[in-house]
Amino acid sequence: MSKYNMMNRRTLLASGGAALALAGCSNGVGNNAASRLDARVDQTHQFLLQNYPNSESLIQNSKGVLYMPLMTEAALGVGGAYGQGALRINGATVDYYSATQATFGFQAGAQQYSHVLVFQTDQALASFRAASGWVAGADAYYAIPRGGLNVGADSITAQYPVVAMIFGQSGLMAGASIEGTKYARVIPSNLAP
Repeated sequence: MSKYNMMNRRTLLASGGAALALAGCSNGVGNNAASRLDARVDQTHQFLLQNYPNSESLIQNSKGVLYMPLMTEAALGVGGAYGQGALRINGATVDYYSATQATFGFQAGAQQYSHVLVFQTDQALASFRAASGWVAGADAYYAIPRGGLNVGADSITAQYPVVAMIFGQSGLMAGASIEGTKYARVIPSNLAP
């Protein structure tokens, strides 16, 4: 066998292997990931209203709400969290987002939780949608409903353009925080937690 023929076979095998590898990747197009994510968002919305009924007025008066049904966080010194969710305006999904967070420090364990971002002004919503990677920061009011606490529209939350609520926490880590979480528009994928 000549060197030329061996080279062509290697090239063909390499090209075929690369094509198979790329075919195995899922970009979310053509699957039911969006409908599954929307169903999770519906459940998260219902859970929020059932367990924190005063939040209903906050949701109804908002310009938009980003629902993150399931954030999964794990850490051993260095940690991270990931989840996918949907931005809804007037109750309808308009975009899908991923949320990623990296953490450093003395920490160990894993947890899951849900959170929502309630955009109370048109400007806050427009800034979020226009950003290529919006990061949750100090301009948001962090309402962490626990026990019987009901978070709703009041004089405190009315002062902030974004209200963040974390709820449904389970796992072996103490506390959940979304400060520093980066949100980016995505196509929903089957890889979402």
